[in-house]
Amino acid sequence: MRTLPKFLMLSVVFLLLTAFASNARAQTFTVIHSFTGGIDGYQPFAGVTIDQAGNLYGTTTEDYLGSIYQMKYRNGAWIFSTLYQFSNPEWIPSGRPVIGPGGALYGTTATGGNGDCGEFGCGSVYGLRPPQTVCRTSNCSWNAAIVSLEGETGGIGYVDPVFDSTGKMYVTSLEGGANHLGNVYQLTRSMGGWTTASIFDFDGANGSTPYSGVTLDAQGNVYGTTWMAGPNQNGTVYRLANNGGSWTLDTLYTFPNSTDGKNPVGSVIFDQAGNLYGTTEWGGIGGGGTVFELSRSGNGWTYTLLHSFTGQFGPFATLSIDSAGNLYGTTYADGAFGAGSVFKLSRSGQGWAFTDLHDFSGGSDGANPVGGVSVDSNGNLYGTTSAGGQNQSCDRCGVVWEITH
Repeated sequence: MRTLPKFLMLSVVFLLLTAFASNARAQTFTVIHSFTGGIDGYQPFAGVTIDQAGNLYGTTTEDYLGSIYQMKYRNGAWIFSTLYQFSNPEWIPSGRPVIGPGGALYGTTATGGNGDCGEFGCGSVYGLRPPQTVCRTSNCSWNAAIVSLEGETGGIGYVDPVFDSTGKMYVTSLEGGANHLGNVYQLTRSMGGWTTASIFDFDGANGSTPYSGVTLDAQGNVYGTTWMAGPNQNGTVYRLANNGGSWTLDTLYTFPNSTDGKNPVGSVIFDQAGNLYGTTEWGGIGGGGTVFELSRSGNGWTYTLLHSFTGQFGPFATLSIDSAGNLYGTTYADGAFGAGSVFKLSRSGQGWAFTDLHDFSGGSDGANPVGGVSVDSNGNLYGTTSAGGQNQSCDRCGVVWEITH
């Protein structure tokens, strides 16, 4: 039997290994739930939260109402259940429910509650726990506690609450505070409830209208973005230094022109080295928003543009980062079909490599993701779209999607 020449055998082995590596890196996009507009709700603005068991939690907005849902993977399929349906009008939970101390779910509503913030209310923070008695149906309503924010805020954006090491909660508002230009406030447990206090009020010169929540460092300092105003009127990245109960604002970066990006909707995140990463809705070299890095440099911060999009609207959500330092996010109206996309940025040499993971078509796979990407322990990605889906009579129903590898 004739054998292949050695160089041909090496070529075959190389091709097989290349094909195997290519298959190993292949990504599979799947819609795991398409909202119908019925009991499951519709139009999710937020992404999803993943617990240690791999269950997903999210919210729907439903035209001034909203619901909180859970998805469990059982026997090869995802099971959807509604945990809580808001009954008062004008609530709109636009952010994710996050897992707080004691395992309860906490989140925010854009409106509702009490206070003189127009006819829709000032917004609220909710806590959600499972029922104390055994429930044997697929849709068991959880028990909710609502904290009305009254005069503290003037509406809430895409805000996920965060907790410090002592259990205090931090949230932002769009138009609250002394100047009605937005603020950051702290909620502290007290006598079985929560007390609220504004820790910083924006005045326009230092930014205004923080659409998203904040990020904390190990020292309890608070980091975030403002969508508008600042010295150049394009928004800012800020830090609130914790001085033992008093707070001092440092502006880490103010977007000087549209080339660097403008109007950050999402907040910022840290990597293990202490660098900050964020996005802007507009601007950049391509005009469709940016992904940027802020790295420490002496007593200041150095801005680096990592990627510029070319669509009509770029990222709305805060980025996510995996254990390898890869960044993940979504765009609202970028991509091949102008209906949004899912992307990845990974370090490559001295720069960053951009990978388009999925372009939404506006059909059954969904359209216009407002929320970001969540990464599970196996590196699988999850998120939502605010529109599209399999229900052709409900173009704003949206989907929950998964990207596996």
